[in-house]
Amino acid sequence: MKGSLSDWAVLSKARLQLMSSGAAIACAWMAADGHLSWPTALHLFFGLTLASNASAALNQVYEADADAQMNRTKNRPIPAGRIDARDASRFAWVSGVVGIAWLGWFLNPLTAWLAFVMFALYVWVYTPLKRVTTLNTLVGAFPGALPLLVGWAAPGNGLSMTAGILFAILYLWQLPHFMAIAWMYRKDYADGGMRMLPVDDPSGGSTARQAIQYAIALVPVSLVPTVVGLAGLVYFYTALTLSILFLAFVLRFALQRTDKRARIVLWASLVYLPLVLTMLGLDWQGLPQS
Repeated sequence: MKGSLSDWAVLSKARLQLMSSGAAIACAWMAADGHLSWPTALHLFFGLTLASNASAALNQVYEADADAQMNRTKNRPIPAGRIDARDASRFAWVSGVVGIAWLGWFLNPLTAWLAFVMFALYVWVYTPLKRVTTLNTLVGAFPGALPLLVGWAAPGNGLSMTAGILFAILYLWQLPHFMAIAWMYRKDYADGGMRMLPVDDPSGGSTARQAIQYAIALVPVSLVPTVVGLAGLVYFYTALTLSILFLAFVLRFALQRTDKRARIVLWASLVYLPLVLTMLGLDWQGLPQS
């Protein structure tokens, strides 16, 4: 198997997986009401990271031809010839099987099943839909948010309304985030045959409207943890401030749809999510008593 360590890290989108697995561990801590054991956290991190690596690698195997046509992705390891597609496929399948089995064996069947659903939706639904319909982003946000449910299920207490709230926050956050990326690289996506919304929306009007709609929806949804007693007022006002600022950047992009303003939305989204999740953990009031 050829390719440097950095090439394999790019293939598996290692930095993204670290952030995703970290968020899942935070959810597991909340699900355990602040009493998450180190073995559970480590098993979750290892199994989920392997399953996520598999999703990212197979996505690049299946899209290697499109990646070769896009400036943004043509230097990825497979289209650039630094990693063989067959080796990448073997790596992905081994990682996926081991990761999902690990979660099932060391944690519980629900955690493993959710990881499998995440993998299946990303690889077999979202990936092919990118060439078929602009609705692919709405579909892709589901596996994108599922790591939080995987984390919530890890301590063995099942799922709950709280897990659904966290899922909704991450789902809504992803859509303006992805709209900004799709707008910035709309020509690339067109060259690669990807049906992202801005490809079919040259003016950007529909792209901007959808980004605004989801950013508006994120404001009240982000406040629900305090409303239902999961977090305190410190979280409430932090989430309110961050959500309004995020919406302001989206509105600014909608008024003048330039790549520069889309990039600002992207960076704002990357600041927003970790701050909201961190503050939720710091101001966590505990799960409702049954």
